[in-house]
Amino acid sequence: MTLEIGVDSTFTQSVADRLQSIEDRLAASAFGDTPFVTEAATHIINAGGKRLRPLLVVLASQLYDGADADAVERAAMVVELTHVASLYHDDVMDEADLRRGAESANHRWSNSVAIMVGDFLFARASSIVATLGVEYVALQADTFARLVQGQIAETRGPSGGDDRVAHYLQVVADKTGSLIATSARFGGMVAGAPEPVQRALAAFGEEIGVVFQLSDDIIDIASDSTGKTPGTDLREGVWTLPTLLVRASADPADARLRELIGRRIDDPGELAEALALMRAHPALAAARDEVDRRAQLAKEHLAVLPASAAREAMFELCDQIVSRSS
Repeated sequence: MTLEIGVDSTFTQSVADRLQSIEDRLAASAFGDTPFVTEAATHIINAGGKRLRPLLVVLASQLYDGADADAVERAAMVVELTHVASLYHDDVMDEADLRRGAESANHRWSNSVAIMVGDFLFARASSIVATLGVEYVALQADTFARLVQGQIAETRGPSGGDDRVAHYLQVVADKTGSLIATSARFGGMVAGAPEPVQRALAAFGEEIGVVFQLSDDIIDIASDSTGKTPGTDLREGVWTLPTLLVRASADPADARLRELIGRRIDDPGELAEALALMRAHPALAAARDEVDRRAQLAKEHLAVLPASAAREAMFELCDQIVSRSS
């Protein structure tokens, strides 16, 4: 994710340099014993990405002086490799054809290859995290367990009496927020931050992770200029916060929209109709309000952090993520 923040230019450049070093090491860490394994394992890494997780590791590590640069980079590699590993598995479960604008690994090779490559990358992450210490290993393991349970909850869906919006928000927190929380905490751990600061970093990371996903939900409906085809989730019948809010509406005027959402839409005319109705619906504004509310909560967690360029960058990052869906 591009760091477009109004803090000291020297600090901004140092963060950019650290992220470039991490990028170089990420590709190298995915090399296997055969050219095929290397090609498949670097497929998603080479497609790029926002690298939000490494960015948070780097920013949190700058809160205090003296963080070991190599340890910072290894911690960042752990969270990004774990994230990328989960994407290979997600694409299999979602039967995806594309990932980051490129052909998905499961579509290019097979589901079996994609699953095993995801496992390979998680093994690489596990090898690296072991060099950081047992407390890092335990946190990564707990985080991955939570991420997997979030995926299971998403796959099974809510039980009959569950609040669907609450269920969705918990899935987002588990699948997305948990690893972003760990990213921020890893950075604080490398920097030797006291436990209250580490807890605040984790709380900030989880909240901003949810904000990041919810802003994507809005972008899918509202934006024509992100490079992502509008209405992807609508077309696939994927429930997101705006569509769940419409589903909960009892207004008879929403009958047609409720009929369209939550099922696959193959007809371009129906997709255009659904997009138009969603863009005009109060649910979209309500989803934006939830993004703003959670971004403010994320900022409140930063109050305990020491005043620094790193803390200011985290404040700016909140605003940058929110502005994506404004």
